[in-house]
Amino acid sequence: MPTGSTTGTPAGAGVPHTRPGPASSTATRGDSGGSPASGSSPGKVVAAAFIGTALEWYDFFLFGTTAAIVFAPLFFPGSDPVASTVSAFLSFSVAFVARPIGAVIFGHVGDKYGRRGALVATVMMMGVASALMGLLPTYATAGIVAPILLTLLRAVQGVATGGEWGGATLMAVEYAPERRRALYAALVQLGSPVGTLLSTAAITLVTLLPKDAFMSWGWRLPYLASLILVGVALWMRWKIEETPVFRELEESEDTRKAPLLQLIKAAPGRLAIGVAAYLVGNAGFFILTTFMISYVTRVLGLAPSVILTAMTVGAVVQMVVTVLAGFAADRFGAARTAIAGYVVFIALGFPIFALVDTRDPGMITLAMVLAFGPCGITYAIIGALLERLFPANVKYSGMGLSANLSAVIAGFMPALATLFLTVSGNASWGPATLLVIVGLISLAGAIAAARIIRKDGAGD
Repeated sequence: MPTGSTTGTPAGAGVPHTRPGPASSTATRGDSGGSPASGSSPGKVVAAAFIGTALEWYDFFLFGTTAAIVFAPLFFPGSDPVASTVSAFLSFSVAFVARPIGAVIFGHVGDKYGRRGALVATVMMMGVASALMGLLPTYATAGIVAPILLTLLRAVQGVATGGEWGGATLMAVEYAPERRRALYAALVQLGSPVGTLLSTAAITLVTLLPKDAFMSWGWRLPYLASLILVGVALWMRWKIEETPVFRELEESEDTRKAPLLQLIKAAPGRLAIGVAAYLVGNAGFFILTTFMISYVTRVLGLAPSVILTAMTVGAVVQMVVTVLAGFAADRFGAARTAIAGYVVFIALGFPIFALVDTRDPGMITLAMVLAFGPCGITYAIIGALLERLFPANVKYSGMGLSANLSAVIAGFMPALATLFLTVSGNASWGPATLLVIVGLISLAGAIAAARIIRKDGAGD
């Protein structure tokens, strides 16, 4: 695949640091990846990035999975079930508002002081917040204090998640062999389906308990288990050394005092394009998961286990598609693969909801396979696409903000999809239309990104 800077030049060479340019982070890597001076092999680095991301997304998705079936009745009770569900979804949305704050904080840390320290902090924050959620009193016990505490902890989750994805992907790519950059970025993205798989499997298991036991204490167990899971991620990330690209930036004194200001000044157009390209990965995903759980249980009247089981199967399929998409992006180019993925996503928007409307568990499972599989192409390679948009000295901030500004919009998607559903008279064409609109926005972003990357000579 086409490369960025020529080997042997400092990171960011050939690109004025006041302007965005080619993905200069490739400058310090040969085909073997890593660095001769580094004790961290590319394989260990991508494993640490993947495992930390998987466990962090487990915690994050756990809230989305339980929002409609647990938090709505226990923390936001009311006479109107729709209003209760919307309130729970709005609490869910708080994390997405907080995510850009995390992207700014940890983007600054990652671009100025190093990727590793930022990623250790994000996992620790997420684990503590999730475990505390499992210990919260409900509205019946603590009154208004309960939803306030839940919402505050959700905000902490958002800050932690805001600093996670860009740094984990960047660390993997900066250690990756030159011809495997897209694959390594895709392997980090496996953290999302694995996190989904773990969270839905955990909730599926505890929903096997009698309903009273599940609503009383069973739902808390997956949250408390976060401490054990995050401990494993911390241990792995603590052993990883800083990336060769960042060490060269430090040696050349090219770490910025204010990476955010430099990014806004130098690359505002690229940041907007990055936000648009990432929208499907955030907004589309939460329509197909968090909203879909509510739609299947509340509107179609099916048991939660039906949709949770279907999502578990879909997450397994997404893992396979993610790896294949990474290979495809290294072969055909990240931009071309992304554009093809968005076209598939748009084409499947209405068929997915049509399959769910059959109320047949087998058809619902097929719908989730289509949602998480072929539509997962776009999520698999988004890291490789965005990595080429920003120069190395603001790359953490640029990637993080692209992902998390789109997440602000995405956080309101379950509530917005519920509104579309109401307008359509509980017909699925309402949320399906919203899903297609999201896909069209991301397709436009990917096309714009492809043109910029081609102009920079950073690949296709």
